[in-house]
Amino acid sequence: MSELRVTRARPGAPVPYRAPSSGGAGDPPAPDDGRAWKSRGYLSHFDQPGAVQMLTFRLADSMPKSVLAQALEITDDARRRARLEQLLDHGYGSCGLSDPRVAGVVESTLRRFDCNRYMLMAWVVMPNYVHVLIETLPTHALARVMQSWKSYTSKAANRILGRAGTFWQADYFDRVIRDERHLRSAVEYIHNNPVLAGLAVRPEDWRFSSAAAAGPTPGAGGSPALPGGDLQQHVAAHSNPARCGGTACE
Repeated sequence: MSELRVTRARPGAPVPYRAPSSGGAGDPPAPDDGRAWKSRGYLSHFDQPGAVQMLTFRLADSMPKSVLAQALEITDDARRRARLEQLLDHGYGSCGLSDPRVAGVVESTLRRFDCNRYMLMAWVVMPNYVHVLIETLPTHALARVMQSWKSYTSKAANRILGRAGTFWQADYFDRVIRDERHLRSAVEYIHNNPVLAGLAVRPEDWRFSSAAAAGPTPGAGGSPALPGGDLQQHVAAHSNPARCGGTACE
């Protein structure tokens, strides 16, 4: 079984994520109360039904402890997250997701519960981490969704790779999508990750992503073709019952 090509980040190469300026579209909205905010370890998470969020979860060995410790010393939250996401493209660790069998299990798991536990908008499975954009639903809290993804895929991955032990890092990153501009930026960032990491020429060339599933967008240079209007309109378009087999999502 051939593996996906993994390359190290080139010195001076562009990084996929740029930290938003203060007050920009990348800043999470302030909730009405503190009940939506949850914390695990050093990261706080926003867990509220109906929120559109970009999530990142990574392999347990995707970042050396010494490198991670240095990144965590950055006090500014946006810059710290930017540095952590930049380090992921250095190709540290076993890169277990470079095995197409494992990447396929992860992708199929993300797609399996679309319209049931969440609305799936975009995703990419990279060699040692995953980006996914979803709208959470009232019936399934984000923490439960993430635990379900990791539990099933870690067992399957260990079986496929003939290994044992922890497969995923316990924590994850999440970023609340505030508006249409931020939504477009998030989808474009997700789709272009393989290109910016030097793994593909075009977003749709990377097999395990929503860009590949959708195919190229004519005349758009790989950028997502999103409907006009505000974020609510876009979410409504993704929540069309016809997309969920003709029935309303649970």
